[in-house]
Amino acid sequence: MNYVLTGQDGLIGTYLKKELDKNNKCIMSIDQRSGINILSLDGIKLNPKTQHTDILFNTAAHCKINEGIQYPELPHINNCDGVHKVLEFCRRNNIKKIVNFSSSRVLSKEENTYTASKKYVENLTKAYYDCYGLEYIIVRPSTVYGPYKDITSRLMTDWCQNALENKELKIYGNENKTLDFTYVTDFVDGTMLLVNQWDKTKNQEYNISGEEEVNLTYLANLITKESNSKSKIKYYPPEIAQPQNVKVDISKMKELGYLPKVKIEQGVKKMVKWYFNNYYKEKLRWSI
Repeated sequence: MNYVLTGQDGLIGTYLKKELDKNNKCIMSIDQRSGINILSLDGIKLNPKTQHTDILFNTAAHCKINEGIQYPELPHINNCDGVHKVLEFCRRNNIKKIVNFSSSRVLSKEENTYTASKKYVENLTKAYYDCYGLEYIIVRPSTVYGPYKDITSRLMTDWCQNALENKELKIYGNENKTLDFTYVTDFVDGTMLLVNQWDKTKNQEYNISGEEEVNLTYLANLITKESNSKSKIKYYPPEIAQPQNVKVDISKMKELGYLPKVKIEQGVKKMVKWYFNNYYKEKLRWSI
């Protein structure tokens, strides 16, 4: 299978590429951190003889919800305009399949600029199938985390780094707030399961999570314990238009044989160990 990948340098893109490259050929990797933005895809034409591509995986996106609410142009430009560029790239280059990554937050009752952009991603993807025959799988991740130098400042990343420095762990809500986390290798396994059963899974949407609704107070305490931290938990008012309790239904994935393997306690151990060895020790070295 020949593939194109967007967002190759992100958390999901990094792990997905590693798995794809075991048995497939990468024709092109696209990431703004490597110098190519999906918004500049207009000028790129693949050579049909040497760069024939079967499928495109679109992991590039703006994924910080609070930033998207503060600066609504960010999800619009990166998600709405971005998906249009990606779908047009597929159409122009005769790529017949796409895996587009949406968000489990489209299932929440709360509406915000981020969820609106992801609903647009889904609807435009379906429109390109109806109009141009571009087959798709829409994947809805739920709070993916894992060992990685993440510049997008995800909750788990921030908390692990802050705990190692004895800094405050912030919860925007009360002691009952929850999220449904997904360890990144479980997420990649689920994605590959969908791709490998394409004839059965195509032109549908799938939720992928670790099937654990985790209390954030419990999680914060778990991280501080694992990192021997003196960090304190502090509660702040809930963020605008964001749910306080998230639990994702993955029954459709389980029917295909998906079963998440990494429990939150295991994931935290892996995260803290990785950040200690790859972030905190390096920071200590430069501060001496």
